[in-house]
Amino acid sequence: MTRADADRSLPGQSERNPAGSNGFTLPPGEVQVWRVALAVSEPRCRQLSELLDGPERERAARYYFPRDRRRFTVARAGLRLLLGAYCGVAPALIRFSQNAYGKPALEGADPPLDFNLSHSGEMALYAVARQAELGIDVEQHRPDIALLDLARRFFAPSEAAALVALPAPARAAAFYRCWTRKEALIKALGLGLAMPLDAFTVSLQPEASLLDLRGHPGAAAEWLLRNVPVPEGYTGALAVRGPGWRVRVQDWDPDRAARPGMTATTHPVSSAQQ
Repeated sequence: MTRADADRSLPGQSERNPAGSNGFTLPPGEVQVWRVALAVSEPRCRQLSELLDGPERERAARYYFPRDRRRFTVARAGLRLLLGAYCGVAPALIRFSQNAYGKPALEGADPPLDFNLSHSGEMALYAVARQAELGIDVEQHRPDIALLDLARRFFAPSEAAALVALPAPARAAAFYRCWTRKEALIKALGLGLAMPLDAFTVSLQPEASLLDLRGHPGAAAEWLLRNVPVPEGYTGALAVRGPGWRVRVQDWDPDRAARPGMTATTHPVSSAQQ
């Protein structure tokens, strides 16, 4: 099947679709988060791979294990399907750029559209908004990592101390809350590895918040951190600059539905862990 054939069988049947033709409206002040399942059938994965561009296919080919190639392929194709639906263009025509630190951006969107994505295990999260500095992160829990050692190495001293002080059974959940909130904020700032994880502190408790950002007094009030409800065994977090953002979370299973739709189940999101 050619890429053109894939476009005819997926969102973006022509080069341009009317904006909002699939109900993909994005009100001002709203962040729309999509939870996407990456466990798809082999035929569906081959179909989705037709949407990727050359560099994306090269990246997929570098994965040694078929499972990892599938996850990457579905995550990138899912991003193209979503952004294409928001912009009214065929998914294969989506073009990306990136800043000096590697944060991706969408080229040519009118009006501009901001996004971020993360995937881990069989779960991908996408965040989409207009005129927003945002980042999102999801992590699959791993029983084989030394949580306290990682916290002492990468977290701010106060965060590591708070984790050590917790009862042992509560540490894993607190560790992943801290990790995903920090990753989401770094991605929102667009600084990548240039910003160390210990340059700021976040809460480890179920209530998500930024506590301090080194060298930026008052930054805690400038950022909204939210937990993203995800299946058991995962933790997700969203960071967006500015107060008052509404967050809408929706589901899409690309193995069951050829395209995402705004009729998907929605979920309330608060600062407390769902």
